Amino acid sequence: MNTTGVSIRDFGGRQLSDLLHSVHLGDIANNAVELLIETLGPGGFRSLSNSPSWPSGVADDHTPFEFSTAFGIDEPATVRVLVEPTAAEPGPAANMDAALDVLDSLARRHGLPMDRFDAVRDLFLPSDPQGDFSLWFSLVFSAARAPVIKVYLNPEVRGEAEAPLLVGEGLARLGYGAAHQTIIDHARRRGDGLDRYSFFALDLTESSGSRAKVYLSHQDATPDDVVVAASAAHDVDPEAVRDFCVLTGGRAEPFTDRPLISSYTFLPDDVDRPSGYSLYVPVRSYVNDDSEAHLRVLATLDQHGIDPTAFRSALDSVARRPLAEGVGLIAHVSLRIGAPRPGVTVYLSSEAHTTASPRVATLVS
Repeated sequence: MNTTGVSIRDFGGRQLSDLLHSVHLGDIANNAVELLIETLGPGGFRSLSNSPSWPSGVADDHTPFEFSTAFGIDEPATVRVLVEPTAAEPGPAANMDAALDVLDSLARRHGLPMDRFDAVRDLFLPSDPQGDFSLWFSLVFSAARAPVIKVYLNPEVRGEAEAPLLVGEGLARLGYGAAHQTIIDHARRRGDGLDRYSFFALDLTESSGSRAKVYLSHQDATPDDVVVAASAAHDVDPEAVRDFCVLTGGRAEPFTDRPLISSYTFLPDDVDRPSGYSLYVPVRSYVNDDSEAHLRVLATLDQHGIDPTAFRSALDSVARRPLAEGVGLIAHVSLRIGAPRPGVTVYLSSEAHTTASPRVATLVS
């Protein structure tokens, strides 16, 4: 794709359209692209020929969107885009205001239920936000239903020390107050700030399967540490969690670069324990290049009985270079356990701005 004179939103729209067509979701591509463009906010008009005006944490090169594709056994793939809206003149407060403007527009145009968001908004959206972000969005596209819009809030928006209070109160307001101690017991066991709250997320849907999710990052964690974290949820196979760490991360020792991440999924009938658990391995930090990451993803899909055809098509649609010539295109791999949809998700970076060089020289035939 020639990017001369191309805006962030146009570049992302083309990539999203290609990705959707690659996994047989081309019929919804036009509407999906319109939704992405709307969600990017004023910053989406910025030209790719300029350096990023805001250090977005969505992607390593500060592109304000990232793709992922979710796979399961004998079921169609689902495509998701994580988006950070940014202001024309970005900054912590300006970006929060831009994101709220986007949310208001989305709620009006798409009839989003806002009751659960409104129940926690005063906790996570202060007038002087701290941290890397305040409000991100996830757009989820599938053949079976209308797009699902999800919001990500920052537990550290009032500082790291306040995060446990915000998460505990947020869960209580949504009816999951008893579950916070379960999270603490399983995922906040280590001291020295090694286990930190990363995201507090909500589906903006009327569905009986509408979710609330809590994410934690585990710095310097071992596979055994995340096995304990995963056991907070129902029906977790500890060996499956441990094997996933080793297969995707290539190690049984501590993950000392980017941290492993846990997420807990709460459904409406949950009380003191989550229904689902996901483990995210930042594979880009533990491979030399994307060719190696590609092989690890294929091995993981095989381990879980998932046909790799859709993954290969999705990767080909986003990649603009040989896999061995960079690292970070395949950013994370996650294992989804329990309700509502078990399987494997692969996260693909747009690389709209830059490509990270391989960690060591590789031979390309």
